[in-house]
Amino acid sequence: MLSAISDFVWGPFLLIPLLLLTGLYLTIVLRGLQFHKLLHALWLAFIRRQEPDGEGDISHYQALATALAATVGVGNIAGVATAIHFGGPGAVFWMWVTGLVGMATKYSEAFLGVRFRRTDAKGEQSGGPMFYLTYGVGGKFGATLGILFAVFGAIAAFGIGNMVQSNSVADAINSQWGVPMWLTGVIITVLAAVVILGGIKSIGAFTSAFVPVMIVFYILSALWVIIANIGSLPGALAMIVTDAFTGTAATGGFAGAGVLLAIRYGVARGIFSNESGLGTGGIAAAAAKTNEPVRQALVSMTQTFIDTLVVVSMTGLAIVVTGAWQSGENGAPLTTLAFNQGLPGEWGGTVVTIGLVFFAFSTLLGWAYYGERCMDRLFGRGAVMPYRLVFIALIFVGTVLELQTVWTFSDIMNGLMALPNLIGLVMLSGLVVRETRAYFNRPDWEKLATDAS
Repeated sequence: MLSAISDFVWGPFLLIPLLLLTGLYLTIVLRGLQFHKLLHALWLAFIRRQEPDGEGDISHYQALATALAATVGVGNIAGVATAIHFGGPGAVFWMWVTGLVGMATKYSEAFLGVRFRRTDAKGEQSGGPMFYLTYGVGGKFGATLGILFAVFGAIAAFGIGNMVQSNSVADAINSQWGVPMWLTGVIITVLAAVVILGGIKSIGAFTSAFVPVMIVFYILSALWVIIANIGSLPGALAMIVTDAFTGTAATGGFAGAGVLLAIRYGVARGIFSNESGLGTGGIAAAAAKTNEPVRQALVSMTQTFIDTLVVVSMTGLAIVVTGAWQSGENGAPLTTLAFNQGLPGEWGGTVVTIGLVFFAFSTLLGWAYYGERCMDRLFGRGAVMPYRLVFIALIFVGTVLELQTVWTFSDIMNGLMALPNLIGLVMLSGLVVRETRAYFNRPDWEKLATDAS
């Protein structure tokens, strides 16, 4: 029953068109802001990095790192491979499309997250869909949407943001090096507890140092594979584009896929990877020190660019240029096979395992923060510490249990998070557009951004 519900929620008749069309709509009304302001956004994120005088808990860059920690996860390794396994190389193209329009969605979520954030009982910033739905949409309808998002988010964090991640780490280490899963569980539970119990400042400090290292490590490894097969790169790129519109014929161990499968799996896995439309980006953005929602929104949209247009592309290209996609393998084993064909010796399995461990562990930290903010909205600050303790305990539980049911249930909760959020994004899009245009219509907006540093 859960599988049937999940297939419907994440199928071609509900979330996939809603998420894609919302992103396209926001791209149009924001006049393609993600394209012509991308360089400025990257400068804000990685060069300027902070607004010391802004109101908030962590810097622009730390908020971005926290969001990246939550989204750059198992989906960037295993999810991309699954999309190609079922949808063919053309699925990568639709993942790119999802990322490009998803940048406008992420911008809007982050803008609203900062615009409607509130200060909690401990003096920390709390924001996201549960607040901009309540106070932005307003009335009983907005309050209901906000409560529903918080409920779904708090529950989903235990699944997709916790147990399935710790299980992926323990399983990968056990398969590669034979370490007992319970032992891995103890280690990552202790490490995660040290960071999570310190709250957003601890999470932000850790992820800002850890996330760049893990992403650069993975990108360089994937680039090695691609360069080792550089002669196949032009053909691989051509195949990704053409197969997106024509489908892929059966070849080798690949069973073949039509255009609809390429679109379905490309869009679904792309959204699953970058979380644009789920609303989580607005939660991380709300913690940033800033006096301008537009500036943090620009920083936050680079997260989708990095996740999908960079990290996902590396995995997808490595799988296609090596020809591993024709093997019939699926998930992480497919990515491992591709890396083994480009890296010396048996380094492919080691690199993919390390990547899975890094990505999954960082996802634990980001989702711990998302879940506690949802609890703060539902029950107040007093519920935050008990939630952290339960979250930490379930990290270990996840390493020693079979989690297919948990995975399916959390998929449903993830999808249900998106529904109230998408309603709010469309209803509040006029506000986002007006205030964005007002900011960029200031003759000195570039100077203001520089002065704020």
